[in-house]
Amino acid sequence: MPLTPRYATEPAYQHGHAAKTAVLYCNLGTPQAPTADALRRYLAEFLSDPRVVEIPRLLWLLILHGIILRVRPAKSAHKYASIWTEQGSPLKVWTEKQAVALQQRFEGQAVKVRYAMRYGEPAVPSMLETLKQEGVNRVLILPAYPQYSGTTTASVFDAVYQWGLRTRHLPEFRFINHYHDHPAYIQALAQSIRQHWAAHGRAEQLVMSFHGVPERTLQLGDPYHCECHKTARLLAEALQLSRNDYTVCFQSRFGKAKWLEPYTEPTVREWARSGCRSIQVVCPGFVSDCLETLEEIAMEVKAAFLEEGGTHFDYIPCLNDSDAWVDAMHTIALSHMAGWPLQSDSAQTREASRQAALAMGASQ
Repeated sequence: MPLTPRYATEPAYQHGHAAKTAVLYCNLGTPQAPTADALRRYLAEFLSDPRVVEIPRLLWLLILHGIILRVRPAKSAHKYASIWTEQGSPLKVWTEKQAVALQQRFEGQAVKVRYAMRYGEPAVPSMLETLKQEGVNRVLILPAYPQYSGTTTASVFDAVYQWGLRTRHLPEFRFINHYHDHPAYIQALAQSIRQHWAAHGRAEQLVMSFHGVPERTLQLGDPYHCECHKTARLLAEALQLSRNDYTVCFQSRFGKAKWLEPYTEPTVREWARSGCRSIQVVCPGFVSDCLETLEEIAMEVKAAFLEEGGTHFDYIPCLNDSDAWVDAMHTIALSHMAGWPLQSDSAQTREASRQAALAMGASQ
């Protein structure tokens, strides 16, 4: 019985080939279709990640496969169907547009921009393999998560490491941990909100809603909570808001454990009951509109606010492929690529290098 090779087969090497750099833009992922079967596959991968659910492995797998994957896929499919577009999942559509726009910012430079999903397709390992086959030998990992969390950013890095365990000749890697306080990101957010205000006016309150995580992660040293609050503070300063003009909330709670508080929906319900009649919600931690923004916030939270007596609810879209955000991505990427040559050597220089190698006995 033949042994399975420890490492994947390397592409044929040719001396004198042009060195290439890539930016791999990594987002969370999305099901391939708004159906129960597609959601079952997606949720099985997502919720099997120990970075996402930190409870004893065997117990969790029994709960996941015995209960959750029997019930949740159909419910989630209904939610996805309510936001699905002709082009597919909004998250994938926006992620692809962002990658295309970022590639344009690198025009004239030897830099490839590709995108990958932590869960679903195109997967991080398969995209890294594609880049390797294309001759890329330097890769910048740019997560679509401004605030670092072990549940998101670190999980992307895990996928890179796992690919590396099966790869003999590794490219040079750099990883962007976060950019929650980068001026270009803050200014892109501020510009988006100002533009919304110019078109729709200002509400009584601005809600900055971030994705929630279990409170236990904060106690164990995850910086996510602090980075969300710093983003909110810097954004408020850029918009010249007083502390009474905005609030920070956390959404998308899953399970019965205590998550970061205050929770978004109960907060807006309480505001409506207290006499607040208009609010606007922005989700600074999401750079692409997705289920959590288009369905949870723009539909469910809106309905909750109006149900309690509110009269005007505005959802402010994510940064998506706005020029300010793509410019910010470019600025952030360049700051982490310092020292990397972004121009290829001339064909003459490469050929001279190849001939020198051949003269020393290289085969190609």
